[in-house]
Amino acid sequence: ATNRPDVLDPALLRPGRFDRQVHVPLPDIRGREAILRVHMRKVPVSDDVEPSVIARGTPGFSGADLANLINEAALFAARASRRLVAMEQFELAKDKVIMGVERRSLVMPELERKNTAYHESGHTVVARSLSQYTDPVHKVTIIPRGRALGVTMQLPEEDRYSHNREHLLARIAVLMGGRIAEEVFMGQMTTGAANDFEQATDLAQKM
Repeated sequence: ATNRPDVLDPALLRPGRFDRQVHVPLPDIRGREAILRVHMRKVPVSDDVEPSVIARGTPGFSGADLANLINEAALFAARASRRLVAMEQFELAKDKVIMGVERRSLVMPELERKNTAYHESGHTVVARSLSQYTDPVHKVTIIPRGRALGVTMQLPEEDRYSHNREHLLARIAVLMGGRIAEEVFMGQMTTGAANDFEQATDLAQKM
């Protein structure tokens, strides 16, 4: 099996050898729910855990990603000395897998924290005002995660296999919202929007 069929030796692909290719796509919402149910058999979960809700909030996850999510949730439960893994731990695990590890120990100057708060608010306000074209805002945090000082997380309500022009332009607008908020409310520009510009430029070029 390979994720890079383009680098396979042509000699392997001659008729009579490996001449059949089977594409295995990422699971859809029903597939993710089924995978979650299989992996949850090994973990003591509480009654409030809904695999269908977790499946809806994990678009683009592979089977390995979902297995990792359950392991992370079990670790959160163990750290909290809980006998059962509850929905709360699955939410914490999902945040960690999607957004990165919390860095609560990072000491940030008050001005930088305020700037980050305005930056993430900018993303959120633009996303809410363009809600008919873009994915709903799921969570906003100014606790540093991974390499980001703050994160605005949007999750689609259902699996999407193609995007229209309005959706893509709204996505670019949401990405620009952070820098705009910095300029309007803080009267300055920072490097905090660097990744937003990279994503917006990449999306615009692909369009």
